Amino acid sequence: MNSSESVWPTLPFAAWKETAATLHMWTQIVGKVRLSLTPWINHSWHVTFYVTARGLTTSSIPHPSGVFEMRFDFIDHHLRIPKSDGGRRMIKLRAQSVAEFYALVMGALTELELPVSIDLLPNEINDPFPFDRHREHRAYDPEYTHRFWRVLLQSDRVFKLFRSRFIGKCSPVHFFWGSFDLGVTRRFSGRAAPLHPGGVPHLPDAIAREAYSHEVSSCGLWPGQ
Repeated sequence: MNSSESVWPTLPFAAWKETAATLHMWTQIVGKVRLSLTPWINHSWHVTFYVTARGLTTSSIPHPSGVFEMRFDFIDHHLRIPKSDGGRRMIKLRAQSVAEFYALVMGALTELELPVSIDLLPNEINDPFPFDRHREHRAYDPEYTHRFWRVLLQSDRVFKLFRSRFIGKCSPVHFFWGSFDLGVTRRFSGRAAPLHPGGVPHLPDAIAREAYSHEVSSCGLWPGQ
C-alpha cells in the first residue's frame, strides 16, 4: 500500500453501497436515541455524531437514570454503550438486518435501565421503512466500513483546520446521520436567508427552515454516488 493510500484510502461507492445503506440506517437508529433525549440546540447541532480515534460517537447523552454514550467502533466493529454507573453493553457490527440491529440496540438500552422511544421512520430518504420491520438492508463489509472511517478521520482533521481560521460563529465538525455526511458550517453573516422551500423527505419543514434561517457557508463530505 502506498503512503497516500494508507492515509486516504480509496472508497469507490459501488463497492460498498449496500454496506453504506445498512450503516446509514444503523446510524439513524442511534442518532434518534440522542435526538429523543438531548436538549434542542440551534440548527439541529444536538443530534450529530463526532469522529473519534476508533469511529463515531454521540458524546454524552442525559437520561433520568444516568448519562450514557453510544460509540461506533470501526476497528473492532462494535457498537459500545457505556453508562455513568459503570454499566455497559456491546453489540457486534456484522451482517444483520436493520430490524435485528434495532432490536439489539433497544434491548441493550433496556438492560441498562435506559428506556427510550424513537420515531421508527428514517429521516431524509425517500419511501422510508420502519426500523423494526426493515429487513432489506443487511450488508456489512468491515473492510469498507473501516475505509469509510479512515476517510472521515482525515476529513475531520482538514475541516478542523479550516474551522480554526475563522473567529465568527462556527459549528463543530460533525456527522449528520440523516444525510449521512460530515460537515462544518463556518460562516454566518447574520443576515436572514430566503425561506427554505422545505420538502426534505420525512423531515418537518420547520426543522429545515430553522437550520437555514440565516445565510451560512458550509463544506462537507458525503459518500454518495
